[in-house]
Amino acid sequence: MLSELQKEAAKAIVNIFETGKARGDYARVTLLVGDSGHLTYGRAQTTLGSGNLHLLIKSYCDAPGAAYARACKPYLPRLADIDLRLDNDQAFRNLLKEAGADPVMRDTQDSFFDRVYWKPAAASAATLGLAEALSVAVVYDSVVHGSWIALRDRTVAKAGHPSKAGERVWVSAYVRERRSWLTAHPNTLLRKTAYRMEAFEALIAAKNWSLALPMMVRGVRIDEAVLGRRPPVAVSAIDAATRNLRLTDPFMTGNDVRALEAALVKEGYAINCDGVFDEGLEKALKSFQQDYGLVADGIAGPATRIMLGI
Repeated sequence: MLSELQKEAAKAIVNIFETGKARGDYARVTLLVGDSGHLTYGRAQTTLGSGNLHLLIKSYCDAPGAAYARACKPYLPRLADIDLRLDNDQAFRNLLKEAGADPVMRDTQDSFFDRVYWKPAAASAATLGLAEALSVAVVYDSVVHGSWIALRDRTVAKAGHPSKAGERVWVSAYVRERRSWLTAHPNTLLRKTAYRMEAFEALIAAKNWSLALPMMVRGVRIDEAVLGRRPPVAVSAIDAATRNLRLTDPFMTGNDVRALEAALVKEGYAINCDGVFDEGLEKALKSFQQDYGLVADGIAGPATRIMLGI
């Protein structure tokens, strides 16, 4: 049975194949001319053409706290219908990129890719009697990339069942068979993905069947530190209650206005401190902004607040 570290290492290999990063790229949106999958998205690059992009976005929309659920939901019927016009829908592609920064989307992708790709791959490997970490990684890659069953059966026909051929001999034969299939494929785009098998051949040559760390895959280092590193969460630490103070009708009032008045008085501007943002306060604020090289718009926004120390 694989350890958690071995599982993550196997997933990292495929992440590198798909996005060039060991941890994957949750916001990655790709469209390659000639790709039968059409628009692809996320850490393991699930596709519009397979229908799996619909399942991923549906799972995200159903998740509590999904920041972009309301924006994504109108696209669900088109995703379900595999509307290929979405390939070039720039608004949708931008939405996917933005949603990739949402921690809820990242958790959804992790759960989704495990359910749709990893668990079936691990089960299929177990059925064949493949137990070594590198063997399972090869199966997982083929499940993600496609045509696992066809190439599995072709390898069994030529090399026999793994129980008779031996696990390492069979997996090596499978990798050679898949590489040959890819390099001769009528889809010239698929031919360019033979590097996946070349990477596995390098690991086989190194006899790294346990996926011992650290290891290099296509020039990317995989180690424990990388596997344990979650993508940074981009969230603002600005107090949501902070408002930009400006002249409005009716006038703004409150303690934040009083704080602005007190700061301006401290800087030497003569104003009536009554907690009301009126024309007199706007005039004093513009003078302060002009004196300190700020945009003199009379709005107490982030830059002005920092200069005033409030």
